[in-house]
Amino acid sequence: MPYWWVRRNDKQLNCQVECDDWHLFRKALVDGHGVILLSPHAGCFELLGPIYSSHHPSTVLFRLPRKNWLQPWIIKMRSRPQLTMAPANGSGVRMLVKTLLKGQTIGILPDQVPALGDGVWASFFGRPAYTMTLVQRLQNISGASIFVLGAERLGIGLGYRLHVHPIARQRDSDPVIAAGEMNSEMERMIRRMPTQYLWGYNRYKMPT
Repeated sequence: MPYWWVRRNDKQLNCQVECDDWHLFRKALVDGHGVILLSPHAGCFELLGPIYSSHHPSTVLFRLPRKNWLQPWIIKMRSRPQLTMAPANGSGVRMLVKTLLKGQTIGILPDQVPALGDGVWASFFGRPAYTMTLVQRLQNISGASIFVLGAERLGIGLGYRLHVHPIARQRDSDPVIAAGEMNSEMERMIRRMPTQYLWGYNRYKMPT
């Protein structure tokens, strides 16, 4: 993480990342309803914010550290001229809504376990996992396009490959079905790079 936090040269950054799909984001942004980017904790997920914001302004949801004194430092390190950090709380969600209503981009890592009352139980690799409903609600408000991203590490000195999966249709009105579909998309991306997923993260813990 610190490696990408201190890299500020966008030209050099883009030289390290292979991606043939930037036109998909440009086309979606022209529609004016905003873009929602989703990624599991797979590959170099810390690279996604810097690389995307080097092309388009974006706001990314992040979980606040438990130690309050770390918060300003982490926000400073992760922020860029076109990258804004939104804390995973009520004020952060309002930032995401405003960003989408301006026709811009937000980013979320949806395999994090939400607080009790902010999710539903849905299958993830064959086991029930408490899954956020925020993505469905944000799309219902804005009509935003959704893409699943993954930055695959290609090997030492070989750079990264940005995988992009557009999710074409509107999320189902049933939050359980919508959450299950989103988890299926996360699984699809993880299967591209199973050795690079953060399996140690307790995806199946009980919400608090």
